[in-house]
Amino acid sequence: MTISAILFDKDGTLFQFGATWEAWASAFLNRVTGGDAAEAARLGRAMGFDVISGRFHPDSVVIAGTPAEVADALAPHLPQMSRDDVIAMLNEEAEVAPQAEAVPLRPYLEALRTRGLRLGVATNDAETPALAHLNAAGVAGCFDFVAGFDSGYGAKPDPGQLIAFARAVGVPAEQIVMVGDSTHDLIAGRSAGMTTVGVLTGMAGENELGPFADVVLPDIGHLPGWLGL
Repeated sequence: MTISAILFDKDGTLFQFGATWEAWASAFLNRVTGGDAAEAARLGRAMGFDVISGRFHPDSVVIAGTPAEVADALAPHLPQMSRDDVIAMLNEEAEVAPQAEAVPLRPYLEALRTRGLRLGVATNDAETPALAHLNAAGVAGCFDFVAGFDSGYGAKPDPGQLIAFARAVGVPAEQIVMVGDSTHDLIAGRSAGMTTVGVLTGMAGENELGPFADVVLPDIGHLPGWLGL
């Protein structure tokens, strides 16, 4: 197997999902409700988040959805706000959400680049907070391509972002690995004709990811060994 490029999902893959997005959900709900605990709990249920435990439900729209999809789930409960205003607030809170790296990212990504691999990020987050997270981790410059759901290529599980990455780096799909923590990532990878690798740093387990992955690994740190790098 010849691999010349790797495309990573962001949340749950480069960064641990729970440590980042549970804090984000709590901060957003506190802000949008003005600290009203009962209202925060009601809105939390609409987005699949339990404010008492601080945890997402397995079927939460936040796990693999776009900010627009989260806004659509919340909109009926926020009649005083426009959909665009909800999206804007979601993205503002996302930009400052704490990021817990799945592995120390800078040395990891620099080692991959030293091996001549082209690297990219395809996320269902918006592009602006995605770049903010990568810049905060000091790794934005390690990537040849970064796309969010609003970058013009669509969102996963559709393969538009993945096809755009292949074109941007000039690498055929069969030489690219798509790495992600959700079935959306892996379905997109299969649709694009790429090798698919699932990781367990998100909310999905091996049983859920396995049918769509060539391999499921504990985290991205195990990827170079699996690739024989």
